[in-house]
Amino acid sequence: MRYIPNSPEERAEMLRAIGLESAEQLFASIPEELLLRAPLRTPAAMSEPEVLAKFEGLAARNRAAGRPSFLGAGAYRHYAPTIIDHLISRAEFFTAYTPYQPEISQGTLQAIFEFQTLVCQLTGMEVANASMYDGSTALAEAVLMAERITGRSRVVISTAIHPEYFDVVHTYVQHAGIELARVGYDEQTGQTVIDREKALDERTAALVIQSPNFFGCLEDVQRMAASAHEVGALLIVVITEALSLGLLRPPGQCGADIVVAEGQSFGIPLSFGGPYVGLFATRERFVRQMPGRLVGVASDKEGRRGFVLTLAAREQHIRREKATSNICTNEGLVALAATIYMTTLGRRGLQEVAYQCAQKAAYAARRLASLEGFALPHSAPRFNEFVVRAPVRADELLEQLAAERKITGGLALSRYFPDRPNDILVCVTEVNTRSEIDALVAGLKELTASSVATSLSGE
Repeated sequence: MRYIPNSPEERAEMLRAIGLESAEQLFASIPEELLLRAPLRTPAAMSEPEVLAKFEGLAARNRAAGRPSFLGAGAYRHYAPTIIDHLISRAEFFTAYTPYQPEISQGTLQAIFEFQTLVCQLTGMEVANASMYDGSTALAEAVLMAERITGRSRVVISTAIHPEYFDVVHTYVQHAGIELARVGYDEQTGQTVIDREKALDERTAALVIQSPNFFGCLEDVQRMAASAHEVGALLIVVITEALSLGLLRPPGQCGADIVVAEGQSFGIPLSFGGPYVGLFATRERFVRQMPGRLVGVASDKEGRRGFVLTLAAREQHIRREKATSNICTNEGLVALAATIYMTTLGRRGLQEVAYQCAQKAAYAARRLASLEGFALPHSAPRFNEFVVRAPVRADELLEQLAAERKITGGLALSRYFPDRPNDILVCVTEVNTRSEIDALVAGLKELTASSVATSLSGE
């Protein structure tokens, strides 16, 4: 039975009220060549054993499973304790709906409150919301928030942020009257370069940087904050590798006004790109302009502690056109997984994981830089990602490494920066062993030598 609550007579009455004769006329604006004129090519219904066998067959075709990987660029492999899956699979969490009624949602609300507290502690900020869809949309919402706070319509964004994050921001603001200006990076250090007199002025709402940036380089957040604040602009810091917060000084302590991050590193599997969880934190004085929802603590008439939705200024909650965002919910279950991860590891555990990432990345960078023809083009401090420059084209080298050595060696930067054909973005986390790093080095060494020899013989 189709779930259409209106009877045929009621639907016909509604169509007549708007001057139409059929439901098909509602879609008259769709070009004829785009209309589906044949049934979808879907398989026939299968029994449960047949469905399981089908998916097991599809899973067996996944050749990348278990192979050494040094791919990062916004999605990171980290070990997730088994307790996470066990707890988030409990029915009271797994089937919980959005907590509109606090009297029956205390468990969900408390979990969100704990999540917010942990995000504040990590980022060094004063208030955090209940989570966003992911890091890229959190950044877009931060840009819109900066425009509301300052009343200015120009946002300066570093070219060293993740290119896909910039694309999402552009999609969000292209019809909002916000101008996006780009500033470059120093090719030697890999860090953002700000010419304050040219890039920042009294029209600037915010300066956006990423640290560690897309090339893995740590930015001078404190200096960037000072430059932005001199012209009355806000500093927005975006972080794609949230585990760096376990080791690095929090952006809030460096003068950031809004901090957004992708929380996938906190026990969330890669899952082909989602669902992930966006972290969003800011100063308390800006809380009324913050998107999403905020869970707070209250007391009943007997003095007992309880949790409530303190702030949810979105369109459904009366605000309508005055809503600060069209974010309709939060990534509750994924945020819970991140909360369990951070709580399980604790402060020292997060520091240890971050320390291992940094140490292993330093070892890998040192080994790769020692190879003939290879170099590290950027000199700035790094966390667990870095760029290595090969003597041959990076995309071809990585394809050969994957095909012949079964190693995912990193990301060819030519995908986003065509003028950098030989550069590889390499990521190392705590799950990469020394033997895997050594295999990566050996594979690149031998394949590069073979490629160079082939090239010379062809000449």
